[in-house]
Amino acid sequence: MLENPLRKLESHGQSIWMDFIRRGTIESGELKKWIDEDGVSGVTSNPSIFEKAIGGSHDYDSAIHSLAIQGASVDEIYQAVTVEDIQMAADLFRPQYDRLDGQDGFVSIEVSPRLAHDTEGTIAEAHRLWDAVNRPNVMVKVPATREGIPAIRQLLTDGLNINITLLFGLPRYRDVIEAYLSGLAARVDQGQPVERIASVASFFLSRIDVLIDPLLEKITQAQGEKSALAQRLHGQVAIASAKVAYRIFQEQFSSSRFQKLAAHGARPQRLLWASTSTKNPAYSDVKYVEALIGPQTINTLPVETLDSYRDHGRPEPHLTDDIDQAQELLDSLPQVGIDLDAVTQQLEDEGVDKFDKSFGQLMQTLAGEQR
Repeated sequence: MLENPLRKLESHGQSIWMDFIRRGTIESGELKKWIDEDGVSGVTSNPSIFEKAIGGSHDYDSAIHSLAIQGASVDEIYQAVTVEDIQMAADLFRPQYDRLDGQDGFVSIEVSPRLAHDTEGTIAEAHRLWDAVNRPNVMVKVPATREGIPAIRQLLTDGLNINITLLFGLPRYRDVIEAYLSGLAARVDQGQPVERIASVASFFLSRIDVLIDPLLEKITQAQGEKSALAQRLHGQVAIASAKVAYRIFQEQFSSSRFQKLAAHGARPQRLLWASTSTKNPAYSDVKYVEALIGPQTINTLPVETLDSYRDHGRPEPHLTDDIDQAQELLDSLPQVGIDLDAVTQQLEDEGVDKFDKSFGQLMQTLAGEQR
């Protein structure tokens, strides 16, 4: 039997997490099968995932009905069912977490998207979720907004595991690393342990190409002097951004500053590749997996991409290939009139709005089922 390509990723230092959670897959044993057969070592969730899981299945009907009879509010029902899912999934991954000494086996739950621009509200909500789940292998997801950065720093100082989400731009990634390093340093200064604190920086990818590619296509079709460059850039910006992000990761976590923290047991904040399903049917359905395989990284996959990679993935370490060219590619974007920082800020704003709408829809669904 041919080796499962997903399992082979482990030998290249990359973990696979599921960008998906639903009660039925936990209770049926399907999640356990992904763990055992595909080597899946974590799960991420967000309001959109829960909206699809709860609104698009009958998995939660009895739990919602029971809570409604007890007089629970919509917010209380939401917390009860989502926290229970996260707890059940965390318990499935606990053997991995223990075997790997806390290096992997995490399940993530996200603060309300309505707090994306509220630093103090985010800190309070993250602590509430951390206490409610009450599992050592949970991560609380906090968006990498301007207001989220100081919340991330404080939560790490407080000793929580944090998954930084909705991260699109390289300048903001540097802010995220700074929040991680300064948060751990503050904790060390307080005489608190740092060796069991885990964090990942979730860099969103395919949405970058979804936004930029149509702009490049218009320039290419115009057949002007910028046409050839636009054609060369088409479909390449997201992966180039990821490669440059990985070089930043390597530089920052080999620095003397981090080594001082590592002497206290601190671990690097791993990069996680998010939004890795291919949106453009002209591209390979494993485009955002194949190019980004490398040590100390995570790729979080929806079910369809997991199935595709199991079927025809070809795992080889390509993450550090052509990094100088990737930087040159990003540097050439202004030549075709594209401001990457403005693009990534737009994507952040749209991401927050998308999760907020999903959260609102989910609340409406729960209110309807509560009746």
